[in-house]
Amino acid sequence: MASLTSTTQPISPEMIARYHEEGFLIVRDLFSAEEVGALAAEAESLIDRQELIDSDNIRCRWSNHHETEECLFDCFDPVIDLAPVCNYFANDKRILSILNAIYQEPAHLFKDKLIFKKPGVRGYALHQDYIGWDSFPESFVTAIVAIDKTTKENGATEVFPCLHQQGYLSPRDGQYHELSLEHIDESQGVPLELSPGDLALFSGFTPHRSSPNYSDQWRRQLYLSYNSASDGGDQRKAHYQEFHQWLHEKYAEYGKTEVYFQ
Repeated sequence: MASLTSTTQPISPEMIARYHEEGFLIVRDLFSAEEVGALAAEAESLIDRQELIDSDNIRCRWSNHHETEECLFDCFDPVIDLAPVCNYFANDKRILSILNAIYQEPAHLFKDKLIFKKPGVRGYALHQDYIGWDSFPESFVTAIVAIDKTTKENGATEVFPCLHQQGYLSPRDGQYHELSLEHIDESQGVPLELSPGDLALFSGFTPHRSSPNYSDQWRRQLYLSYNSASDGGDQRKAHYQEFHQWLHEKYAEYGKTEVYFQ
């Protein structure tokens, strides 16, 4: 597993090669306890924003309890316009320097979300983050900032190394697709077990999944996704316009026609 400490920045050519080979990277202790404490405090204030947490607000994501099937709030997407500390991390030079080294050119923020993963919330089935839209960047990389300790018990993301080299494994039809287990060797999965202040990165083509949060503690993480300058440049605003239109259409298929963004 590739990992390094903040004192060894920028990342070495060997680390870059390992990322390109395996499709993921872990950076240990990148952020200070003070920085993570500020992010945790902001997450606590955001979860109290009851005027925002509504099933008709397309900023909100939901997930069922793995036993009771209760629908639980799980995520703000996007989040940096609500949260100055999240915005600080999204534009942090340490993250950008790592991405610039991977891309060998400047990186641009594409997407941002804050996932809370309450106790009992189920995880995500095997999938790739890439979506087959004409506008979706193939250079898509997600950086996870760990707010809480992340373990197998509380639903750490599990990645499957090297399979990103096969590209997109689903139809390029603009829809979300889960992957069959036939695509992977389950024994090769690597859980991204993180401590507060660690950073994990993985490619948009890296197959991954997560189990439910079986613990009694939240597993909060800030997810920041980027693309390279030559793969569309700054397109975050355009992405969210397209994404919101797609969500409106999806909700309408289920009879929800009064959705909004707040």
